Amino acid sequence: MADVASQGLLGSGLTILSQPLMYVKVLIQVGYEPLPPTIGRNIFGRQVCQLPGLFCYAQHIASIDGRHGLFTGLTPRLCSGVLGTVVHGKVLQHYQECDKGEELGPGNVQKEVSSSFDRVIKETTREMIARSAATLITHPFHVITLRSMVQFIGRESKYCGLCDSTVTIYQEEGILGFFAGLVPRLLGDIISVWLCNSLAYLVNTYALDSRVSTMNEMKSYSQAVTGFFASMLTYPFVLVSNLMAVNNCGLAGGSPPFAPIYTSWLDCWCSLQKEEI
Repeated sequence: MADVASQGLLGSGLTILSQPLMYVKVLIQVGYEPLPPTIGRNIFGRQVCQLPGLFCYAQHIASIDGRHGLFTGLTPRLCSGVLGTVVHGKVLQHYQECDKGEELGPGNVQKEVSSSFDRVIKETTREMIARSAATLITHPFHVITLRSMVQFIGRESKYCGLCDSTVTIYQEEGILGFFAGLVPRLLGDIISVWLCNSLAYLVNTYALDSRVSTMNEMKSYSQAVTGFFASMLTYPFVLVSNLMAVNNCGLAGGSPPFAPIYTSWLDCWCSLQKEEI
């Protein structure tokens, strides 16, 4: 329980610190680019047009709403983070207790130690279930967070406050409104977990020398690298999920002419693919 509490506090601190950049990232994802490109130089020294950086966008938001405006959507995001940490920890704790019960079962019969690959499959499956449960339960807070941020585009005040936003979504869209964009987000989480753990297993098993004294440190580094690689590959799912969460919700940032109306997350995915061509 102490570990879950410490993780929750650490996660809340990181959430508060990263909130302004998260806010800017969401606005960029939905296509909001209020600042004109500037002339800069690339790594080869050539003059090119560059879009303003995250901090320039943050300064733009602060110039309109003040510095406190950079923390719009912080409350539901904090709720999502804390609740997600608790759910994730409880699910993994349940599996650990089940393992202890099996080890201390009738006759104290010790099971054979499974192979490392079987152990990775088992741990990855449990992590997938734990993360999916956390995502499912916290997604309504995620939707409220995104919509409270995106309403900056049209200068609306439709989603202000956790309780008012909850009532608004329920009255206009029903229960399903709280789970807009859930499917691509779940798929992205599942694919990310399996990619990260599978790649880490392959690297640790076949690329690293177990005789090296710093083996544990190298494994932690490989886990971080594979996690970053997996997050890059699954970013399209994150983007589609965020777009669907704010699409056709009564905000200017999710409605024509600023954004098209998507019939499903697959329609959104295909539309984005066509824009890249």
